[in-house]
Amino acid sequence: MARTFQNIRLFPNMTVLENIMIGRHCRAKTGVLGAVLRDRRTMREEEEIVIRSHEILVKIGLAGQADDLAKNLPSGAQRRLEIARALATEPFLLLLDEPAAGMNPRETDELEALIIRIRNEEKISILMIEHDMRIVMSISDRIIVLDNGEKIAEGTVVEIRGNPVVIKAYLGEDFDA
Repeated sequence: MARTFQNIRLFPNMTVLENIMIGRHCRAKTGVLGAVLRDRRTMREEEEIVIRSHEILVKIGLAGQADDLAKNLPSGAQRRLEIARALATEPFLLLLDEPAAGMNPRETDELEALIIRIRNEEKISILMIEHDMRIVMSISDRIIVLDNGEKIAEGTVVEIRGNPVVIKAYLGEDFDA
């Protein structure tokens, strides 16, 4: 299981590639002694971490920025990098905490496409907390709606879109579903 944060938490003074590699290290088999001695097994594992990290960068569209410092990326690319670092851990479940927060419409569209690709190609379950209803409705199979911390509805996109309690709480009385 891996997660991203509402506020981006990258290693800003490390490269894009190094940020991904940090996510891969939890899967490493060599320990502290191997890191100190730098034996053949450790070196091979490090090479595999670099190769796999580059593959992830290609999948998320940041391969061209592998050597850039994370802090120099635009916010949308930083968000994708944070997701990529989480993917590097090979999770079965990806928790995304408001991934579209602070994004412009183009960045949100790119994020939406990325999340759909992750779900469909990587076969990873995704639990997303998000206030952007357009992205929620376009990505989700099932939705749970909270209002002031209380569950007010649960169901498919069609069920939620037509739920009068949800409409009243989030869209107002005059919304035409």
